[in-house]
Amino acid sequence: MQLTPFDRWLREKFVYETHIQTLRPPPSIPRGIRPVTLPNASNQRYQHLFVARSNKIAQLFISQLKDSGQMYTTRIVDRTAWFVPFIAPKQASVTWWLISWTLIITSSLVALLYVKSLLDNPEIQQNLRDTLKILKG
Repeated sequence: MQLTPFDRWLREKFVYETHIQTLRPPPSIPRGIRPVTLPNASNQRYQHLFVARSNKIAQLFISQLKDSGQMYTTRIVDRTAWFVPFIAPKQASVTWWLISWTLIITSSLVALLYVKSLLDNPEIQQNLRDTLKILKG
């Protein structure tokens, strides 16, 4: 399903985080960047991982790495939080999900109100009583 601009904004703001890996530690880490310790492994090229939840902070950190001449790589990944499946379901749009449920609930309420108005009609109540008498025999 195609994502709406609202869906893309939700994902960028609350779901995506930027993982930046470097060969060596940078001289300074901007506020909003979380360093993550990686296990020592001889087959890993990058030894340091930094996580940025904001795109602006990630771009600031990347420009700092470029200025200091460091090698780095970046990846955009989904956060591991309890709310991520609700605001960014796989291959689905939250906007269309909300619109669908709003339409379903509204149409159900309208149908229930219509049935209630029918059952409040004395003529229909009498017809239902007569029908029950016939069915009981």
